[in-house]
Amino acid sequence: MTVTRAVLSAGSNIGDSRGHLRSVVEALDGQAVAVSDVYTTAPWGGVDQDDFANVTIIAEADRTPEQWLEFCRERETAADRVREVRWGPRTLDVDVVTVDVDGEPVVSGDPDLTLPHPRAAQRAFVLVPWLQIDPDARLWTADGVRPVAELVAALPASETAGVHRGDPL
Repeated sequence: MTVTRAVLSAGSNIGDSRGHLRSVVEALDGQAVAVSDVYTTAPWGGVDQDDFANVTIIAEADRTPEQWLEFCRERETAADRVREVRWGPRTLDVDVVTVDVDGEPVVSGDPDLTLPHPRAAQRAFVLVPWLQIDPDARLWTADGVRPVAELVAALPASETAGVHRGDPL
């Protein structure tokens, strides 16, 4: 196997949100290369609910992309995540944003693990914290690999204005 680099996005708006986010970093057991501060954001997707606490994590480990997805699902299960309403409130949501193998982004249309995450380029709550921990971050898009800073700049001001940086986790 090869050491891969994954960008993970974690969010929570039920219960001990900071504790749920911290549990993801702790489960990485030293594999987290960088963890953003906690950002609060309004919910995405039109469901009436509390604001989310979000972090973006860069991690490196001897894992396949599918093993990164399994890690995310295990963390959600450990936090008693339930899937009742799409984009609804949750104790913990952990997404694989992107995985690089040998410095190259994995591009996959697999319905179980689409990489990069199909909506990452439109989500300020993923991109802004990612930019904090990796100012040179780049994301593969249908238009080619683009700097995350460029993607953030292209978002509507209303989208980025709703992302509020808080304290470190």
